[in-house]
Amino acid sequence: MKLRVGWLSVVGKRDNNEDACYVDPRNRFFLVADGMGGQSAGERASGLAMELVPRKLQLIDFEKSTPEAAIKIIDEAITQANYEIMALGELDPKLKNMGTTITFIVHVAGTMFVGGVGDSRVYLLRGDKLQQLTTDHSLTQALIEAGTLTPEEAVNHRYKNVLYRYLGCKEGGAGTNPKQVRPQAGDRFLICSDGVTGGVDDSTLCEVLARGTDPQKTAEAVVQAATDGGSKDNITGVVLFVDQV
Repeated sequence: MKLRVGWLSVVGKRDNNEDACYVDPRNRFFLVADGMGGQSAGERASGLAMELVPRKLQLIDFEKSTPEAAIKIIDEAITQANYEIMALGELDPKLKNMGTTITFIVHVAGTMFVGGVGDSRVYLLRGDKLQQLTTDHSLTQALIEAGTLTPEEAVNHRYKNVLYRYLGCKEGGAGTNPKQVRPQAGDRFLICSDGVTGGVDDSTLCEVLARGTDPQKTAEAVVQAATDGGSKDNITGVVLFVDQV
């Protein structure tokens, strides 16, 4: 499979950047994290996730692994990072209650494993259809699923940024249940923090991803669209172009 990748992470309207991302030099896996818990704590949590998870993912046999074996290592990587973030938060009072989202695409034996913990997202543009592949672990999403809140109401709901699962809480290591996607030539994937989705709607994302011809310039265009759209957060986007399978 031929993949091209571009990425950008900016501080936006915040004082510091608590987002982080990781792009494997061999294009085998791609991660985005969005830290929380205050400046030093949020940066530490997302940075720790980007250090620990890639180290564990290296154990996957990317050429021949079964889906079950790949998912086992992915979940072990997330669980280990969750434990270490929780432990460090207990040891250092300045880092108490720190946490981070984590969202991933892991490419194993021709299949994309897509998932995460928190409310950072993965989107797939295939043809002219944009699909959100991940599900937010937020209170508003839980209310939508319960039928007590509409997606339109959730956009400006007071609990839209409140998470019930993230790395740094007991539920953070409870498994990722990743989707398995067989990529097609022409597919475009976006992994992003909520700084992107806080500034652009799906129709704008679809337009920006569709018109791009270079993944780096497209990642920059996604971040710029979120900035122009009034995002108040750090903004991070990783863009993957599938050229052939």
